[in-house]
Amino acid sequence: MATLEKIRNKAGLLILVVGLALFAFIIGDFLRSGSTYFRQSQEVIAEVGGEVIKIQEYQQRIEEMSDMYKMQTGQNSLPEEAMSNLREQVFQNMVREIVMADQTDKLGLTVSSEELFDMVQGENISPMIQQMQIFVNPQTGQFDKTALLEFLKRIESPQAATSADLQQAKKFWLFWEKNMKQQRLEQKYATLLSKAIVVNPIDAKEIFDESAVNSDIEYVMQSYASIPDSTIEVSKSEIEKLYNKRKELYKQKEGKVIKYIAVDILPSQEDYDNISKDIESLRDEFKSSENVAELVNENSEIPYMDAYFSVNAFDSDPDLKQFITTCEKGDVHGPLLIDNKYRMFKLVDKITAPDSVLVSHIMLANTDAAKTQALADSLKTVLSKGGNFTELAEKYSVDQSSKNGGELGWFTEITALRSVGEDFKKAIFSAPINEVVVVKSNYGTHLVKVTDKTANVQKYKVADIDMAVTPSSKTYSKIYNDLNQFLSKNGTPEKIEAAVKDAGYDLSSNVTVNADNQTLGNIKNSRQVIRWAFKEDKGALSEIFECDDKFVVAFVQGTLKDGYRSLASVTPMLETEIRNEKKADKIAADLTSKGATSMQQYAEAMNGRVDSVKFVNFATTRISGVGIEPKLNAYIAVAEVDKISEPVKGNNGVYVFKVYNREKDAKEYNEADEIKSLNAQNAYRFSYQAIQELINKSDIKDTRIRYY
Repeated sequence: MATLEKIRNKAGLLILVVGLALFAFIIGDFLRSGSTYFRQSQEVIAEVGGEVIKIQEYQQRIEEMSDMYKMQTGQNSLPEEAMSNLREQVFQNMVREIVMADQTDKLGLTVSSEELFDMVQGENISPMIQQMQIFVNPQTGQFDKTALLEFLKRIESPQAATSADLQQAKKFWLFWEKNMKQQRLEQKYATLLSKAIVVNPIDAKEIFDESAVNSDIEYVMQSYASIPDSTIEVSKSEIEKLYNKRKELYKQKEGKVIKYIAVDILPSQEDYDNISKDIESLRDEFKSSENVAELVNENSEIPYMDAYFSVNAFDSDPDLKQFITTCEKGDVHGPLLIDNKYRMFKLVDKITAPDSVLVSHIMLANTDAAKTQALADSLKTVLSKGGNFTELAEKYSVDQSSKNGGELGWFTEITALRSVGEDFKKAIFSAPINEVVVVKSNYGTHLVKVTDKTANVQKYKVADIDMAVTPSSKTYSKIYNDLNQFLSKNGTPEKIEAAVKDAGYDLSSNVTVNADNQTLGNIKNSRQVIRWAFKEDKGALSEIFECDDKFVVAFVQGTLKDGYRSLASVTPMLETEIRNEKKADKIAADLTSKGATSMQQYAEAMNGRVDSVKFVNFATTRISGVGIEPKLNAYIAVAEVDKISEPVKGNNGVYVFKVYNREKDAKEYNEADEIKSLNAQNAYRFSYQAIQELINKSDIKDTRIRYY
């Protein structure tokens, strides 16, 4: 009983202990699940209309696009600037897809499998496919459907499962197939909109007449600058009223306002002198050597090209062209300093020979060396006895040129060297016409036949040593240390700003950057500066960033909140607009009171001169000598000939004009053609503007700056 009584007496404490334990259990579970939630939220790099984009998906799309870019360009890696642009393109594509999916789902728009098949293999091949170079016939320059079907057949063949090349080709194809489908979906949406808004005959006739009637005018203009700003009062209430009226125009994203110093990393005179000495030291060996290939490849930015070129091949390089056409074999010219690089040329040889040869081939895959060689020998024997090259190419060649009887097209030495290889180049430029020779390359074993040659021309083989002048480590360190000492000496943004001019640096101020800006102005690889700014508060001073060929140091002036620009930030602009409107009223009133009756009298009253301009119509965007003045355009279009206008308030001043001549274009009005043309223009606008407007109005939260 005593024990029970003790428990009763301590009931309050017990309840508290149990309660705390339960709370600890619940909050612990919440925190554990919350950590998962936190990780998940960290994975989200953007939201578009409530739909999230996770970093894994975004990164996967970037890698996919990067692979496509590398495949198309032949590059193994991409510079940071290209990657930055690619990341932005991927993001915009993903936003566009989400926004469009919302609209097309509501409308029930889809791209069926039958429709996709027709775009790929049917009668309506997608323009996206038709523009791909791998499906263009090299002889005709036109899209080759046979090449497309052969490609699709190969990537779906059993061999594709074990062939890395075919797997990569399939990946390439699926990427573009997905893009084709998205493009067709957007076309349907744009077409739906364009069909909903059509041009009627009245609109068509009115637009035609407006652009067909041209007026020649005399005019006088009095600039708003002719009246001192100090004489025109603008009240705070007037500015606030105009601000509230225009407020929707002043929406802004979250941003940072920064100042920055950008210092060019340029080579010093010592760097120029050192490179000059380096290339000069090679001159004697360059001149005496019979085999300059190794010397060039060891010292030059541009590798040695063991090929002969016609003189026309040097049109883009006038210095080299001048040299080869005025020198003899073995001559050396240079070193010369051209565009921040030292160059030295040697004419290795010159010959008279055809510039180009027309080539056909039968290409055999190098799957089994012995069997391939046996087949090549057998085919060569058949051909030597009169066998039909075209038929054999169609039957045995694994190259898509087999559909054209093996014809590859015309080759110069350099195109043969670059596209196939050294042995192939030598074979086709040494083979007699119609004689079949066998040559191996990285692509396979070729039975090659030259079917035609161009006329003989003078051709040149040139060695070219190019050595760019770049900042040495010593120069790099000096530029960096000078800037670092300047920053250390001055310490704060205020002191830096006061001393920057005397130190010889340029300071850019009031630069606004948003989270989606990829570069700071035109400075390459400067995304890192923007990312830094978004992590800092007002007054923060950055480290020295290396941005491609510049050192950049920045400090934060302030932060712009997501929403609307403040009244204070737009007051100068609004004040100018209101002041100009009042100036216009004053100028117009003064002119009316003076009672001028001729253009010359108006010129005297406006302290200006009579100017003229011809061929002004309602559709004229910019009036020659005047600028963009839409009100003036409108008044001119309806003005009576030879009648002086009332004062017209424009963007830059007040105008008085007179139409002294008006003519109509001789072109006859064709209602059907005009409506067709205008509808086509509308369709083009809808395909971009309508979709872009949907994107602009979407609730997009972009937090990529945490990662990129």
